[in-house]
Amino acid sequence: MREPYIEGKMKRLGIMAYGSLIDNPGKEIKAATVDRIEDVKTPFKVEFARSSITHGGAPTLVPVEKGGASVNAQVFVLKEGISEKDAMDMLWRREMHKVGSGETYKRPAKPNENTVLVEHLEDFCEIGVVFYTKIGANIKPLTPRRLAELAVESARSEADAKGLDGISYLVSAKRNGIATPLMLKYEEEILKRVGAGSLEEASSILHFERLKKEGKIHRA
Repeated sequence: MREPYIEGKMKRLGIMAYGSLIDNPGKEIKAATVDRIEDVKTPFKVEFARSSITHGGAPTLVPVEKGGASVNAQVFVLKEGISEKDAMDMLWRREMHKVGSGETYKRPAKPNENTVLVEHLEDFCEIGVVFYTKIGANIKPLTPRRLAELAVESARSEADAKGLDGISYLVSAKRNGIATPLMLKYEEEILKRVGAGSLEEASSILHFERLKKEGKIHRA
């Protein structure tokens, strides 16, 4: 398989989003985007299989070898003149929380489960090259109960204050029409654990608990 970047050769380029990237592409990708292609399905299977430090340890969506499902995604169509290398660099910086740093992506010789890889698809949705990120699954056991446990813990952390907790992430995934085999039971486990009737209510309950614990609010 060829390396995705070929010096001097320009194609119509895109970036695939199948998780938080849909709603939060970052300023670099946002500025480079001229169009979005919606109602796309990932050509690989995805599941809430990675505990993310950025999200307070909450489950996030990643490609998986076993289980999972092809899920709703979007393709950000990039402006003409942006090279494949520039597209890979922008996507990598966004995933590494280094937007605007100017740092560049270099694929490691020996990646591990914590390595953010930039992969590509050719001639996808009539776009010459579409890039996407891949990082390893690390949640074991991968069960709805464990996912709910991690999501609730994240909602009791500072990730809640930033809107990066697992419950907010799950609400966003649902809003974007994403569905995985574990998702329904995952949500049910959260509601049961918190004693809520909806994810929004669960989020409010945990938010209140966090503020109360921090002494920022007091019961009358």
